[in-house]
Amino acid sequence: MGYDYTDRVAIVTGASSGIGRAIALDLARRRAVVIAIARRADMLGDVIAICRRNSPDSDGVAADVSDREAIEEAVGRVLERFGKIDIVVNNAGIPMRVHATRLTVEDVRKAMEVNFMGSVYVTMAALPSMLHRRRGHIVNVASVAGRVASPREAAYAASKFAMAGWSETLASDLHSTGVRVHSVYPGPIRTEIWDKITEPAAYHGKMYPPEDVAAAVRACIEKGYFERYVPGHFAVMPILRALMPRLFLAAGARFDRKHAGR
Repeated sequence: MGYDYTDRVAIVTGASSGIGRAIALDLARRRAVVIAIARRADMLGDVIAICRRNSPDSDGVAADVSDREAIEEAVGRVLERFGKIDIVVNNAGIPMRVHATRLTVEDVRKAMEVNFMGSVYVTMAALPSMLHRRRGHIVNVASVAGRVASPREAAYAASKFAMAGWSETLASDLHSTGVRVHSVYPGPIRTEIWDKITEPAAYHGKMYPPEDVAAAVRACIEKGYFERYVPGHFAVMPILRALMPRLFLAAGARFDRKHAGR
C-alpha cells in the first residue's frame, strides 16, 4: 500500500512562497494536516487558506526559523495540539550570491543561521517525539549547491553543504529507529529567489517548476529514497566534480566571468 497522508501532521518551513508553498499545498491536497512556518504572515495566510480547502485543521505560524526560541515554541504547540509530528520538511532558506572578494562575515553568519541552523532547530525540537513513536520523516531541502559549489556562492554553498552532511549523518544515526531522513537537491527552480540575489546570475537556462520539488519530497516519503535531485539529471554533477575537480572548478569560474561578469 502507498503512504496514507490522511491526518498526518506535517511541518513545512519557508512555506509562504516558491518551493515551500508548493510542498505545503501538495501535502494538504493529500489530506495531511499542514503546519506552515514562514516569516511573511500575509503570504502565509493565503497558503493556509488554500490548504484548509482540503485539510481543515491546517494552520500557520509566522516565525523566522533562525529564531530558536520561536521555533521550539511553535513545535511545542504543534505537539500539544496534535500529539505528534509525522513529517518535517526543512525548506526555509535565503539566497546569498556574493563574490568572495565582497563577502562579509555577517553574510556568512546570516546564511548559516537561516539555511542550516533553522533546519537544526526544527529537527531537534521534533525529533524526540518521532523517536518516542518510532516513526516519522525528516526531509531536508538543500540545493545542488550543497553538493557542487558554484562561483559567488561561498556562504550559500557552505550552508547547504552543512545541511547535506547533517542529513547524511542523521540518516545513519537514526537507522532502524523508525525515523527516516531524506535530502532533496533542487537546481534551477522557478521561484522569487532569483529576483533577490545580490549579484547577477550566470545561469540563464531552463527553469523548473517548484511542483517538481514537491514531487521529489513525496517520492522520498512514499518510496523511501534517501536523496533526489531536481531535475534528476543534475545528479551527474557531483560525479563530474569528483572525477575532474580542477577542470570542473576552472570551467565554473570561466562560465561565471563570461555570463555574469565580475
